[in-house]
Amino acid sequence: MQLNTVDWLIVTLSIVICFLPPLILSRRAGKNTAEFFTSGRAAPWWLIGISMVATTFSTDTPNLITNIVRNNGYVAGNWVWWAFLLTGIMTVFFYARLWRRSRVLTDLEFYEVRYTGKPASFVRGFRAIYLGLFFNCVIMASVNLAAAKIANVILGWPMTKTLIVCSIINVIFAATAGLWGVLVVDLIQFGIAMTGAFAAAIFALKQPEIGGLPGLFQKLEVLNPKIISFLPDFGDWSIALSIFIIPFFIQWWSVWYPGAEPGGGSYIAQRMLAAKSEKDALSGTLFFNFAHYAIRPWPWILVALCSFIIYPNLSDIHLAFPNVDPRLIGHDMAYPAMLRFLPHGFLGIMVAGLLAAYVSTLVTHLNWGSSYLVHDFYRRFLNPGASEKHYVGVARLTTVVLMILASLLTFILESAKASFDLMLSIGAGTGLIYLLRWFWWRINAWSEIAAMASSFSVAVFFFVRGKLGHPIPSHITLLITIAFTTVVWLAVTYLTRPVEKNKLISFYQLVKPAGPGWKKIRQEANLEASPDKLTLCLAGWVTGCLFVYSALFGAGAYIYGRQNLGIFWSLLFVVSTLALIKIMSKIWAEPKTQETRS
Repeated sequence: MQLNTVDWLIVTLSIVICFLPPLILSRRAGKNTAEFFTSGRAAPWWLIGISMVATTFSTDTPNLITNIVRNNGYVAGNWVWWAFLLTGIMTVFFYARLWRRSRVLTDLEFYEVRYTGKPASFVRGFRAIYLGLFFNCVIMASVNLAAAKIANVILGWPMTKTLIVCSIINVIFAATAGLWGVLVVDLIQFGIAMTGAFAAAIFALKQPEIGGLPGLFQKLEVLNPKIISFLPDFGDWSIALSIFIIPFFIQWWSVWYPGAEPGGGSYIAQRMLAAKSEKDALSGTLFFNFAHYAIRPWPWILVALCSFIIYPNLSDIHLAFPNVDPRLIGHDMAYPAMLRFLPHGFLGIMVAGLLAAYVSTLVTHLNWGSSYLVHDFYRRFLNPGASEKHYVGVARLTTVVLMILASLLTFILESAKASFDLMLSIGAGTGLIYLLRWFWWRINAWSEIAAMASSFSVAVFFFVRGKLGHPIPSHITLLITIAFTTVVWLAVTYLTRPVEKNKLISFYQLVKPAGPGWKKIRQEANLEASPDKLTLCLAGWVTGCLFVYSALFGAGAYIYGRQNLGIFWSLLFVVSTLALIKIMSKIWAEPKTQETRS
C-alpha cells in the first residue's frame, strides 16, 4: 500500500492534535504522584469511561478479533472475551464504589490496607514487579507486534523501524503529562480510531467480491452457514466447551486478565481511583463496558468475515503481499491485509486511527506500569521519604525503560492470540480470590501468595510440556489450573492465621463492604452495617449484563438482516435500560458514605 500526501497530512495532523494536551498538562502532572498517576482524583465519569475503552482498543485488538473468528470459524469464538462482560458489570455494581472509598493511589497499595505484616508487603512488592514489569511488557509487546505487522503491510516498514518510531512517540506522550494527559488524549484518539474502524468495514463491504451485506452473507451461507452464529455448534462438544461453556461459566470469574480483572484492577482500578466521586467511578465503568462490548466489535467482525472471501487461505495473503515478512503472516494478518481497499484520505484516517489506538493503549500501560514500579516498589521499599518531584522524575525515567524492554520482547512473540492465551493461563484460578477478598474477612495475604504461586507453577508446567512435544488443549489446561489453584489457596486460607483484628476493623470502616462475609467482625467490634445492599447490586449486575448483551446481539441481528430477532433484542434493550435507570436511582438514594478527594 502507498500513502499519498493527503494521507500523510491526516496522520501528521492527528499526531499534532494529540501532542497538545500533554504539553499543556505537563506542569500539572509534574506536581506530585497523585496528579501523575490518578489525575488528582478529579476526573469525571465520561472521561474515565472513554479512557478505559480507548485503552482496551489497540492495534492488536482488530487483529485479535480477526484471528479468533478465522481460527475458530465462528463469530461465536468471540465468547472468549464477550464472557468477560460478566465480571465487567460485576465490577460496576459491586466494586467500583469500594475502590473509590479505599483512597489508595494504586490497586497494589490495597494489599497493605487490607492485610498486615511482611506477607502483605511481599505481595505488594512482588506484584509491582510481576505485573508492572513482566505482565505489562508482555501486553505492550503484543500491541507492538500488531503495530509492526500493520506497518509492514501498509507502509512496508521493517519491525525495527516501526518499534523505534513508535517508542519515541509513546515515551514523549507518557512521560510528559501523566494520567491527565492520557485521559484527554484517549478522548481524542478514540474518536479517530473508531472512525477508521468503521471506514475499514464500509469499504471492505463495497468490494465486488463481497457485494455489500447481502452478498457477504450469501457467500458465507455457501461457505459455512454456521460462521455468523452468535453461539457455537453444540453438536461439536469440544468446540462448544472451549469457546463458550468454559468462558461463560468458569473463565470470567476465575481468571485474572488485564482490563477484565474480577473485581477490577490494573488500569481499570486506576481510572476508578481517579474519579472525582463514587458515582463517577460507577457510571464511568458502566459506560466503558457498554462501549467496549456493544459499540466496538461489529466493524472488526465484519472485516474478519469479508476476509474469509478475499483471503480464504493464508497463502492468499502472502500472494497479495509478496514483500511482507513471511514470519509475520498468520490469520491475524488478514485484518491489515483488508485495509488495501481503503481509498486515499480514508487510508490516512485508518492509519491515524490505528496509531491513535496504539498510542492510547501504550501510554496507559507505561503510566500504569510505572505507577507500580515507582509507588509500590521504589517508593515503598527502596527510597521512601523523597520529594514528590523526585518520584515523578523516576516515573518518567521508568516509562523509557519499560518501552525499551517491551520493544525487545516484541521480537519473541508470534501473535496477539498467543500472548492472550499466555496471560489467561498464568492468571487462571486467581480470579475468585480477587472477588472474595473484599467481602470475606478470612482471606489473608498468604491466600494471595498461594494463588499466584500455584497458578504460575501449573502454567509453567504445561508450557514446558507443550515445548517437549506433549501439548494439552488450552481449555483443558485452563480447567486444571483453575481447580488446582482454587484448592490450594482455600487450603492455605484456613491453615494460616487471619489478618489482625485491628486491621480488619479499619478496613471495614474505610470501605464498608456489604454482605454476611463481615458479620463476625461487625458484631465483635459493634460496627454499623454497610449502606450498600447486595440484592440491589445483584439486580444491577443482571440487568446491566442484559443491557449490554441485548445491544451487542441486537446490532448483530440487524446487520445480519434478521429483523424479527433484532426486534426481540431491541425490546429487551429498552426494558433493561429502564430497569437499569431505576436500579441506579435507588443506589444513589442509599445513605452515602463519606467521600474524599484525598
